[in-house]
Amino acid sequence: MASQFIEEVRSNIRMRGYSLSTEKTYLLWIRRFIHFTGNEHPSTVPLSQVSAYLTYLAMQRQVSVNTQKTALNAIAFLFEKYLKREMGDLGFKLASKQQTLPSVLSIDEVRSVLKNLKGRNKLILQLLYGSGLRVGECLRLRAQDIDLDRFALTVHNGKGRKDRQTLLGSQLKSVLEEQIDAAIAVQRKDNKQGVGCSMTAALTRKYPNAFKSDAWAYIFPSSKLCHHPITGEICRHHLHPTVVRKFIAEAVKTAGLKQKRVTAHTFRHSFATHMLANGSDLRTVQELLGHNDVSTTQIYTHVLGRHYAGTSSPLDSI
Repeated sequence: MASQFIEEVRSNIRMRGYSLSTEKTYLLWIRRFIHFTGNEHPSTVPLSQVSAYLTYLAMQRQVSVNTQKTALNAIAFLFEKYLKREMGDLGFKLASKQQTLPSVLSIDEVRSVLKNLKGRNKLILQLLYGSGLRVGECLRLRAQDIDLDRFALTVHNGKGRKDRQTLLGSQLKSVLEEQIDAAIAVQRKDNKQGVGCSMTAALTRKYPNAFKSDAWAYIFPSSKLCHHPITGEICRHHLHPTVVRKFIAEAVKTAGLKQKRVTAHTFRHSFATHMLANGSDLRTVQELLGHNDVSTTQIYTHVLGRHYAGTSSPLDSI
């Protein structure tokens, strides 16, 4: 039952246009919930089991509040969107809210890490820090997303399935031009073999020849062709996030930053904090980061201890 049922849920998720990462996460938590209920079919399981499972995660597993929310979102999709069962007020035990501040680097520390990188890797880190991007958003950038005249870039289908615009460090103009030209060259070479960049099913239907267009070329293409995870067609995807994690870890180690845990997301945190320190107002930073609620952005004021107003990319101070 489980395997066939999961495949049916997978098809429903894809029909609704969710990202592959969301699909994997939802199916993981749905499988865990089904296992928790003794493999009873979700269409007949009592809703009290949902509350029991979420409470179990908080009390026995002691998961973070964000992990519990992710599990709830997956189960809510299963019941309300797939099974058409209203869950109502579940009354489950909330996981403890972790009062943790984001890890932020100083400008000198960011500079020291950048000094240990060059070429493509340095550009990726400059975009994470200079534009406040999540690593996935950076790697999914296509040639058409960069506006070098306005020093802006567009993030498509970011967290929460939202599009947004953010700023671009002016010093990146020439290096981005070179990177885009190189990416387009890869795209044109692939096109001669009848393949191109990976596209979602929805984009393929809407723009059937987009994989042949320079505008749709990934700025950071993978070094190898692969099979599309849904269609099975041969294509070229963007660089994998593990590549970024590895070169950041090496650069941080070389820079001698042993006192802090530094990840790709640390540079997004640093972007927000330094934007506020440079004079940007909280609302501006919220829009640039793509936060739904200003309270999410306010966490950076706790790092600073005060508010600021104004706008410029922190990368330009490096």
